[in-house]
Amino acid sequence: MAAVRKAQWRAFPTARPLMLTALGCAIGLLGCSSGDRSASRGDTLTARQRDSLIGASKLPGASGVNSANRLADSAAARRAREAAAATDP
Repeated sequence: MAAVRKAQWRAFPTARPLMLTALGCAIGLLGCSSGDRSASRGDTLTARQRDSLIGASKLPGASGVNSANRLADSAAARRAREAAAATDP
């Protein structure tokens, strides 16, 4: 089996560089694509609003999103209390 594959590569000596060039071009094009698609869609919801909508849905794991939102809110409130205590003498 391996001898057949070696024979195939010998029969077409330009196939391997051509294949590597095509692979390199494909990777290059994928690398140039934009990772942030929310700006191109014209998305008007904030991340908090999207999380609230997901949490209100009946999707699996939605309760976890609500729990994470509550945890983030309590942490923000704690940071605000600490900042207020630090500035008040």
